[in-house]
Amino acid sequence: MTAELLLHLGALGKSVFLVAATLLPIINPPSTATIFLSLTEGANAATREELARRIAKNVFLLMLGCTLVGSYVLDFFGISLNIVRVGGGLLVIQTGWKLLGAERSDSPRAAKLAEGYTADMVRSTAFYPLSFPITCGPGSLAATITVGATLADPSWTLALARTTGSVIGLGLVAVVILLCYRYAENLLRPLGETGTIIFLRLSAFILLCLGIQIFWDGASPLLSAAIAEGYRLR
Repeated sequence: MTAELLLHLGALGKSVFLVAATLLPIINPPSTATIFLSLTEGANAATREELARRIAKNVFLLMLGCTLVGSYVLDFFGISLNIVRVGGGLLVIQTGWKLLGAERSDSPRAAKLAEGYTADMVRSTAFYPLSFPITCGPGSLAATITVGATLADPSWTLALARTTGSVIGLGLVAVVILLCYRYAENLLRPLGETGTIIFLRLSAFILLCLGIQIFWDGASPLLSAAIAEGYRLR
């Protein structure tokens, strides 16, 4: 085995590890799986399984696009990552607020929603809000774009090896999301009905706080820059 081949295999392996180690803690599939349960309350097992497959596929394609062309798209439209964080944070805040005020699954309205959880509803909710911003939010996209920026290399073969490793890493992340979402109900079963309700409410509150944090992470640098510019012009 030549030194060049070892170099390329090492670059591929490092890219796989980098993507998985960077994105899995941010996405945190076991945690977001509880929010997935809240948003699909009343849906049967087959519906949730279909949603899990669609979400995993959507997240993979979304992250792949951000890895390959995300930085170029933002540059083309003149959008900064801080603006992406502000917009995504507002979306997460809205979703968390709705979940906090959601009715219990045994309410008449929830039962009616369960009956209406059709294939069209699955298609309409699989991307927004379940894939984005719940599963893959602004923080994940920003991290993915940053990882994508590290793939470039003067040697096209080395760049190809890094890109291939990143795609494999994204595939592993998608598989973890699929498994956590598909078996999300089993993860909460030991808590019982009352414990599950409490846990889901806490998850909604955490989601709301997470949205505020994402919003602030983007708004804080923008406000600091605006204040500094204001002092400079005085």
